[in-house]
Amino acid sequence: MDQNSSQPQPAIIIIGSGLAGYTVIREIRKLDKLAPITLVTREPGYFYSKPMLSTAFANKKSIEQLISNPSDSMAAQLDITILGETTVQAIDPLLQIISTSNGVLPYGKLVMAMGADQIRLPLEGSAVAEILTVNDLEDYAKFRQAIAGKKRVAILGAGLIGCEFANDLVLGSYEVDVIDLAPQALGRLLPETAALLLQSKLSDAGVRWHFETTVQSIDRSGGELKITLTNGNVIATDAVLSAVGLRPRLDLAKAAGIATGLGIQVNRQLETSSKNIYSIGDCAEVDGLVLPYVMPIMQAARALAPSLLGQEATLTYPAMPVMVKTPALPTIASPPAKNSQGNWKINQIEGGLDARFESADGKLLGFVLLGAATAQRGALTKELPAILQ
Repeated sequence: MDQNSSQPQPAIIIIGSGLAGYTVIREIRKLDKLAPITLVTREPGYFYSKPMLSTAFANKKSIEQLISNPSDSMAAQLDITILGETTVQAIDPLLQIISTSNGVLPYGKLVMAMGADQIRLPLEGSAVAEILTVNDLEDYAKFRQAIAGKKRVAILGAGLIGCEFANDLVLGSYEVDVIDLAPQALGRLLPETAALLLQSKLSDAGVRWHFETTVQSIDRSGGELKITLTNGNVIATDAVLSAVGLRPRLDLAKAAGIATGLGIQVNRQLETSSKNIYSIGDCAEVDGLVLPYVMPIMQAARALAPSLLGQEATLTYPAMPVMVKTPALPTIASPPAKNSQGNWKINQIEGGLDARFESADGKLLGFVLLGAATAQRGALTKELPAILQ
């Protein structure tokens, strides 16, 4: 008798319990109910929706209410092993093992879904250590604790996360200052006219903007923080939230000799340069694209699950508009691809704005819809070219 026939099949190991990790597991279970799966995560292993963190005040959600399923429920529901509060220290692609804070684990296939870290600016001042970031539920719990009973919050960054938090905090009756080196909000997503309209609506809600300047220093002065800007202005606040962008987590991959660029580089089957190792989500780079949004994760998971089970699948990205959760003025953006040739055509309508980026021959290459115009999302999305065919 073959001695190896009774050996258990090496598990598919997923590193990371965010949306990417859990979505891949759900997609695997649609195809295979029995494949052994182990989830290794620095977090407890519960499931929560990260996008909901920037709308929790408006939705009157407590930290506990943001957890939709505890880890034991997820393990039972998906028939997986969860190693929570476990750090992955190293990957050995040759031996196909990972070293963790709870021992060594062999893998059949490995998925790196570790996400990204908030970028921290190199700032000066006595209160730099007090700058907060929100990148997971535990971060958010610390943030809520820090601002409890306070009145003022300053946000570094007027991108998607900064604008969403700004809107949510003013709805929670906080005074909010937003600081950005760019001349407008959502510079990567919106043309100037659209940005000005969104800024105006958020200003009406109570947000104060500080554009074309950055932070020189942050110091504690008694019971408050003093932010000195490079333009000479000083902002007094109670807490500072940094939301200047994300940096994919690459250290594990680099140490294991796995190819990286902006993110962990993968092919259209989501496989890295090392056999049987895959990557997905905010840490992954596909054809030069790192897309830290929900829809790309869902698309990638539907391609990755078959690949992990030895079936053929190729990742494609259709047009995937981004929804900006700003109740002051609901915003949907599908910006044109980098280096696209064309012009924005702006149409102000009652209660909103319709901005379309069209090529010289009239083809729709991107759009931004604000307020009442967001009703056109479905129709316009159908006209857009695919991001990755």
